[in-house]
Amino acid sequence: MANEDTISVLNNLIETCKDGQEGFKQAAEGVERSDLKSLFYELGQQRGKFAGELQTLVRELGGDPETTSSTAGALHRGWINIKSFVTGKDETGVLNEAERGEDIAKKAYKDALAEILPANVTTVVQTQADEVFKAHDKVRDLRDSASAATN
Repeated sequence: MANEDTISVLNNLIETCKDGQEGFKQAAEGVERSDLKSLFYELGQQRGKFAGELQTLVRELGGDPETTSSTAGALHRGWINIKSFVTGKDETGVLNEAERGEDIAKKAYKDALAEILPANVTTVVQTQADEVFKAHDKVRDLRDSASAATN
């Protein structure tokens, strides 16, 4: 894979991480439970760290790393609707939107791992993907238990 293609894959993941970072921040502000607030802030910080690691790889490849998320990207990645649930302090709604955003993050990482990337890039992306998949499952399980509690 040419450097430009690898940089493009990494920049897409950077946007995904930045969207998740912002989405988790909004999610943390939209729930009352301290355990959920802590989890969402922690996951937001994790995504910021992941974006930084990916930006370093892009620079090492001679590229210009993505530095922001985009409104279109946030919409596409499932985080934009979280605002309506945050303002209503709807915990189940926030968890639903967070899980939806994580579905899209999982897909972005799976798509990236399907590419032929340099070994050092694959190692970083795989390590991050493992953490994203764990976070997705945790958010999904919390959403399922919140849904069950309200039914």
